[in-house]
Amino acid sequence: SELGHKKTELERWLAKITLAQTFYGHFYIEHNRGHHVRVATPEDPASSRFGESFWTFLPRSVWGSLKSSWELEKTRMQRLGKSTWSIHNDVLNAWLMSVVLFGALIAIFGPVVIPFLIIQAVYGFSLLETVNYLEHYGLMRQKTASGRYERCAPAHSWNSDHIVTNIFLYHLQRHSDH
Repeated sequence: SELGHKKTELERWLAKITLAQTFYGHFYIEHNRGHHVRVATPEDPASSRFGESFWTFLPRSVWGSLKSSWELEKTRMQRLGKSTWSIHNDVLNAWLMSVVLFGALIAIFGPVVIPFLIIQAVYGFSLLETVNYLEHYGLMRQKTASGRYERCAPAHSWNSDHIVTNIFLYHLQRHSDH
């Protein structure tokens, strides 16, 4: 969600609420604090490799992003002197939002809604991962003489200036701009 890139607390919370329906709230943490730092490097689980199929990429990105978001939050909680298992952990509070949302929908509509919730959640996070797959496919930053990766540049994201994709994808295909 592009809201996750915003500076205000309200917009960041709206991003987490938006991701609650996919049970993929950790995406907010990994995308902004992991992917943006490691994009187009072998260390980034959300950057697809040249020749890698989507079906190979998908589990690597899903599990790698989950692991990365947990490690990022664990480090943040330690730095703040709080327990990793605190409500202040953004991974946990994002999952809690999903539990509350799914619980409310099950309470209202009954267990018959469970398959629909699962299908739409998997479909939703798969769309996010499809976009990740396409936006950096096969693009890698080179290491400099210092051993660090070169700065991220527009050449490390696939972009499209087509008017139709701009309209229907809310400028998502201008990935290097975000």
